[in-house]
Amino acid sequence: MSDIRKLQRDLIARVLGRGGKAPPALRRAAFDNAGLDEPLRTLIDKVAHRAHRVTDEDIAEVRAAGLSEDQIFEVMVCAAVGQAHRQHTAALAALTEALGGR
Repeated sequence: MSDIRKLQRDLIARVLGRGGKAPPALRRAAFDNAGLDEPLRTLIDKVAHRAHRVTDEDIAEVRAAGLSEDQIFEVMVCAAVGQAHRQHTAALAALTEALGGR
């Protein structure tokens, strides 16, 4: 296994593992960008697909819904890492296909 794959696995294990302020299920949902309720759904979707559009208001709405600053930070990191993982996996699959499975 290449070093990048081990590092990627370690990163995912770290952001989804124990020790966070946000509940593990919430961090996993943010990583997967699935199963989230508003207003968190909007924030996480923006982080994953249009990070440049995240606003102070998006953060304030999630804070008003009950998440702490630390929890918001963690779920945003999970969303970004999850999207990067999906893009990396898709790119590797496309490269493998283009090279005829090699």
